[in-house]
Amino acid sequence: MMTRRILLTVAVVMAAAVQALTGQTLYKPHLHVGGHAGMTLSQQSFNPSIEQKMLQGITMGASVTWAEERHVGLRAEVNLTQRGWHEDFTDTPEFSYTHRLTYIEVPLMTHIFFGSRRVKGFFNLGPQLCYMIGDNVDANFDYHDIKSIPGFPTVNRTTEQMSMEVTNRFDYGICGGAGMELTIKRKHCISLEARYYYGLGNIFPSSKKDYFNASRGSAIMVTLGYQFRLK
Repeated sequence: MMTRRILLTVAVVMAAAVQALTGQTLYKPHLHVGGHAGMTLSQQSFNPSIEQKMLQGITMGASVTWAEERHVGLRAEVNLTQRGWHEDFTDTPEFSYTHRLTYIEVPLMTHIFFGSRRVKGFFNLGPQLCYMIGDNVDANFDYHDIKSIPGFPTVNRTTEQMSMEVTNRFDYGICGGAGMELTIKRKHCISLEARYYYGLGNIFPSSKKDYFNASRGSAIMVTLGYQFRLK
């Protein structure tokens, strides 16, 4: 039910943007291309839940922004992003486990902007498709044979996710963010954006016979970008 509501909300926003693009008085269109890079903080939403911390990673990519109206446009990106989770061993710091997932992401978002010619604020919102190209585990213990590890904290701890193989490389979800943009010259601008991604796909099997009902990813991304105006 929650997934349907989220998708419906995004559909309404996208429809409103398209209506705005086609139903208002046109002005000189803007076309920008650029690149961006920054950091991510991510985790996986497991059910049953696990003890975890946010995992830090990197993100970088290229973007195209088309604005045919004064305050509304469309933005498409192709990104390389690291996500995953970091197991929480606060009480037993001698153990360490990190599962890092690398994705190619393609968000298509409504781009809403406002402000002066030199300084603008903006919002981005839309769906995102992802494909996993990297899957790496970094641990200082044998997570395939946890029962044989002396002193390992197994009480009230879920450990199945440590040795399970990722079976679903495709992911999809909703992303939204806000930021500021500064025009240096007429065709050059830099931007700073904070964005949140909420994944709707599971990395592990999620049927009734499987251990996890959900294993969805989410991430906070902060990026610094540069754009060049082509038109």
